[in-house]
Amino acid sequence: MKIATYANARTTLEARKGVGKAFIAAFRSGSVMGFLLAADGLLVLYIAINLFKIYYKTEWEGLFEAITGYGLGGSSVALFGRVGGGIYTKAADVGADLVGKVERNIPEDDPRNPAVIADNVGDNVGDIAGMGSDLFGSFAESSCAALVVASISSFGTSHDFTAMCFPLLISSMGIVVCLITTLFATDFYEIKEVNQIEPALKRQLIISTALMTLGILLVCFLALPSSFTIYNLGSTPKVVKWWHLFFCVAVGLWAGLIIGYTTEYFTSNAYSPVQDVADSCRTGAATNIIFGLALGYKSVIIPIFAIAVAIYVSFALAVFYGIAVAALGMLSTIATGLAIDAYGPISDNAGGIAEMAGMSHHIRERTDALDAAGNTTAAIGKGFAIGSAALVSLALFGAYVSRASLTSVDVLSAKVFIGLIVGAMLPYWFSAMTMKSVGKAALSMVEEVRRQFNTIPGLMEGINNPDYATCVKISTDASIKEMIPPGALVMVTPLVVGILFGVETLAGLLAGALVSGVQIAISASNTGGAWDNAKKYIEAGASEHARSLGPKGSDAHKAAVIGDTVGDPLKDTSGPSLNILIKLMAVESLVFAPFFAAHGGLLFKIG
Repeated sequence: MKIATYANARTTLEARKGVGKAFIAAFRSGSVMGFLLAADGLLVLYIAINLFKIYYKTEWEGLFEAITGYGLGGSSVALFGRVGGGIYTKAADVGADLVGKVERNIPEDDPRNPAVIADNVGDNVGDIAGMGSDLFGSFAESSCAALVVASISSFGTSHDFTAMCFPLLISSMGIVVCLITTLFATDFYEIKEVNQIEPALKRQLIISTALMTLGILLVCFLALPSSFTIYNLGSTPKVVKWWHLFFCVAVGLWAGLIIGYTTEYFTSNAYSPVQDVADSCRTGAATNIIFGLALGYKSVIIPIFAIAVAIYVSFALAVFYGIAVAALGMLSTIATGLAIDAYGPISDNAGGIAEMAGMSHHIRERTDALDAAGNTTAAIGKGFAIGSAALVSLALFGAYVSRASLTSVDVLSAKVFIGLIVGAMLPYWFSAMTMKSVGKAALSMVEEVRRQFNTIPGLMEGINNPDYATCVKISTDASIKEMIPPGALVMVTPLVVGILFGVETLAGLLAGALVSGVQIAISASNTGGAWDNAKKYIEAGASEHARSLGPKGSDAHKAAVIGDTVGDPLKDTSGPSLNILIKLMAVESLVFAPFFAAHGGLLFKIG
């Protein structure tokens, strides 16, 4: 966050020299988060394993069970970063847009708008701290899930430390690959035109995926024994060869790329889906909302097939260990994914600074071009986060089932089915809480902004400054207060279900939450992203079609702004927070699994 804040102003200044220089400033500062996260997460995990080894010595099963706490810690903080950050940023954003753009007709990021500072701070809080902590949680948990399953397989029983650390080696290879990939964006190719920005960012994904595939092959060949066995629920251990694991990791890696590209197709205004949504603004906000929702639901199809194929292939080759390393494969290029993601809020704030500093409109046009590309890449980042969350929580589910000593989970048993149906309801309950929180906070923000416009003399003329601090305080207070109920829902549910209903019902609950959470998360993020870019498409007026929808302030533009405002809490609060719901419940269940297996199911014991 600190570097992103410095980079905001630096990007604006670089934009005076041209769009290429500004792009490099924004991209390099975005990659700080990616590399710091991957390297930091890996280093601390490795140190933790070695410290715990001093105590546990050769008892590896206990050692790696203790390490699962690392994933739980990462995800608990991510919950606050994501939910709190999402409420903070969207309360400010919705408040600033509704009063500023719709009622007062002043441009976005105008310094006369009292909520503008809170809005810009919110971009850093939600998109940088929130996204970073979310993907760190995924990274920590998939590593932990793989280590837990490996510790009860032949790696653990034969005490082969190199093979045991295979999950960590994949991630460290990822750091090297992403370092090389970053050079392609900043050093090998110079960006001169605005229309080269998005291809350069998308090239990052392809280059890192292609190089990583070779990297994984090398790691598998060097680190793994030629043949080994993996723990299989209740039946004989599965014999796996080293190249089986290569395919497990690679299928996760490429599924991530497919999810990223599908997300980009559905949220970038270069393609027909978003242009259709923009076109529907001709007839007002209602049709815009209908088209946007339909787009979100439709965008779920391909990512789910990609996840399904990844799950089937990796499970067939190496059971639950395969799924855990497939999740790590998807996250192995995390440094590049986060670099193109953090680039978004940095260029967004650069535009805000250009507007507030009253710089020429050329500079604002350049930062807007950077920002439009950033919006799409932020959506790609969210797609990665959701896809990896699905694989991670399935891997954690496998680790949980093996720790809880269940041989199978039977959907036809009443105990499991009630868990399943309640679990599928939880993402809706959670989304309801987060959406309502944003709505309530935005309401008080709108009232405060209106009050300032009406009571501070000379505010609209720009003679007097608004009171920014009050708006920042509204956002801060709301995010801290409103974060507690959704957080409690996620943290308390597995404990209550495990203690009262036992391990089987909890297994059903986790499966239900995973299955329904992923769908809502993908559709919510993409709907919000599409509405946002439909609005930007009309504002930019780059094509004949966009110009026919009118300049800023036209009826179609106002309808687009309403759609964008509705989509804000969807794409930045409830959608991305659902990743954490499904992961955190799974990792918490894994940590408490032996306790639930021994003492859980009190209600069924009474009968």
